[in-house]
Amino acid sequence: MTDRHELILTCPKGLEGLLLDEATALGLEEVREQTAAIRGFAGLEVAYRLCLWSRLANRVLLVISRFATENAETLYAGVHAVDWAEHLEPSGSLAVEFSGRGSGIDNTHFGALKVKDAIVDRLRTNSGERPSVDKLNPDLRVHLRLDRGQAVLSLDLSGHSLHQRGYRLQQGAAPLKENLAAAVLIRAGWPRIAAAGGALADPMCGVGTFLIEGGLMAADIAPNLRRERWGFSAWLGHVPALWNRLHAEALARAEAGLARPPLWIRGYEADPRLIQPARNNVERAGLASWIRIYQGDVATFEPRPDQNQKGLVICNPPYGERLGDEASLVYLYQHLGERLRQACLGWEAGVFTAAPELGRRMGIRSHKQYAFWNGALPCKLLLIKVELDQFVTGQRSAPNQRPAEAEQAVELALLSEGGQMFANRLQKNLRQLGKWARREGIECYRLYDADMPEYALAIDLYRDWVHVQEYAPPRSIDPEKAQARLFDALGAIPQALGIPREKVVVKRRERQSGTRQYERQASQGEFLEVSEGGVKLLVNLTDYLDTGLFLDHRPLRLRIQREAAGKRFLNLFCYTATATVHAAKGGARSTTSVDLSKTYLDWARRNLSLNGLSDRQRLEQADVMAWLAEDRSEYDLIFIDPPTFSNSKRMEGVFDVQRDHVALLDLAMARLASAGTLYFSNNFRKFVLDPQIAERYAVEEITQATLDEDFRRNARIHRAWKLQAR
Repeated sequence: MTDRHELILTCPKGLEGLLLDEATALGLEEVREQTAAIRGFAGLEVAYRLCLWSRLANRVLLVISRFATENAETLYAGVHAVDWAEHLEPSGSLAVEFSGRGSGIDNTHFGALKVKDAIVDRLRTNSGERPSVDKLNPDLRVHLRLDRGQAVLSLDLSGHSLHQRGYRLQQGAAPLKENLAAAVLIRAGWPRIAAAGGALADPMCGVGTFLIEGGLMAADIAPNLRRERWGFSAWLGHVPALWNRLHAEALARAEAGLARPPLWIRGYEADPRLIQPARNNVERAGLASWIRIYQGDVATFEPRPDQNQKGLVICNPPYGERLGDEASLVYLYQHLGERLRQACLGWEAGVFTAAPELGRRMGIRSHKQYAFWNGALPCKLLLIKVELDQFVTGQRSAPNQRPAEAEQAVELALLSEGGQMFANRLQKNLRQLGKWARREGIECYRLYDADMPEYALAIDLYRDWVHVQEYAPPRSIDPEKAQARLFDALGAIPQALGIPREKVVVKRRERQSGTRQYERQASQGEFLEVSEGGVKLLVNLTDYLDTGLFLDHRPLRLRIQREAAGKRFLNLFCYTATATVHAAKGGARSTTSVDLSKTYLDWARRNLSLNGLSDRQRLEQADVMAWLAEDRSEYDLIFIDPPTFSNSKRMEGVFDVQRDHVALLDLAMARLASAGTLYFSNNFRKFVLDPQIAERYAVEEITQATLDEDFRRNARIHRAWKLQAR
């Protein structure tokens, strides 16, 4: 066997340049980049050193043959031609990994099978002994890459991927692979900072991957020093004496590194469930004396051990995947920027993100950006020098400016021109509608409803909370532009309204069908008590698309309250029975509320109890149409606000308001007392009231009278009618 080998080192996409530099420093020669890999030449000692010391590679492959192949037969022949007795005993085990396609081989499983057959047939003894297949821990792991008629046959010296260092047995929801974390640290300049005795801090450390990889670098510990089994462990070409010498040298370097005074390396994590797993990982990596992990969120992050210590802040903020995550992400980046500006002057920072447009929310310019891939997700590393001249405002604070005012100035500077116009519109609306709401004693109202078409949001105030619904943009709008505008709006809302960021809740309202607006979006179970017209109501801003209180029906609810005295009230499709509470407060003789959802009837019960109205209030869980067909009671006042469409599993058939409203109203009018009143409303924008309704009953459209000041700019929010017997 030759003393000089062709080696291929694979790596995550985007790390090729860094891996080339690392491998060259470790002795690899004639190095060239490939996609997600590098190749070069070296002896076995360098191959071992690469396995032991590479912080960036996934695998170290030793090429044993290259040959042209035209079909499955020539592939088999090329593999069979190798003297496999130099590599594996007939009694040994192997695993084959096959990648690429072409030469009539379009199925990797079939390609791997042909490679395996060729090896087994070559090693089969006269007695019939032959290697077995072991996909988990084989004696020899063979890799064949097929590329444009060229087969590259290699032995995998690594075994399991080199990113699996062995210390991370517990991990969070979406951890970075260890070699990607190492690459981010290298790009962020940590080896230089560590060599100068600098500190390392991660304010969102998760299970500690950045901290551990940084500690391994600073303490001069080979990343794979603790690995016990390698791809070459049972390879017949393995030279144990050479490997043992290199491993002993690495052990000595680690002992010397750990004997030095430890650097200041600290992690902070808001999720208490991750603290112990992170500390366990640190312990397994042998860095318990170097790394400390504390519970704390970004807003309280204080990395500086003393006024003179400088270092690197590194972090990988979470990616938004759930409804409403946009707001939390915007404010998370703003909090991070605040902490960097206030507590880390003179430090360097690296923010690894899948949403680089959020970087500008930090209020500090990045002087460099590097592209990476986290699996299939494109990401960027934003490098920042936390210096006054890098702050977006150009200064940390004006001479007589309080810290809060300085931060508000920074936040104002973070908005685009459109974002500032949006903030101005919010403030204008707040001045106008706020005065009206205070005069009328209204705590909950719509402040903004896509007033500026490019900022397609509905913004409602619930006391000192902000409920934001993003309307799904039309397909003609560039999604990136829509996202950027949303981030702009979310950045503007707290400062324009003077409301803390943590009191902003964001949801996305798609074009609805069926009962999606009633589906659970989260499960926080937190209720806020609000008042309206002298009654108290519970709203939930987080768990459902709607909050439990339809603000546009406020005038109708108050009308019902005024008219309910001494009357028998029926509320169909009652939802959380807010209209029922108003009717009972207005002195209704009795109330009956019907809805199919147990969840909302429980909510209705809580609303009634909150007002001391739980007695004499009837709640019915039923399909409204079926219930009306069975009911024989009489009512003086009826309110119906049906969904546009419903196909609940608990009801028979499908309800469509346009198709079924005649039958619905006929059934309800049959239950209305002779001098009674029925109010009918719905928010289906294309709804047309069937002419036969006006032929049968006295009908008056009252839509304009049921729109308060906060909904007059959106006259299509609902339509409403008053029906009475002729």
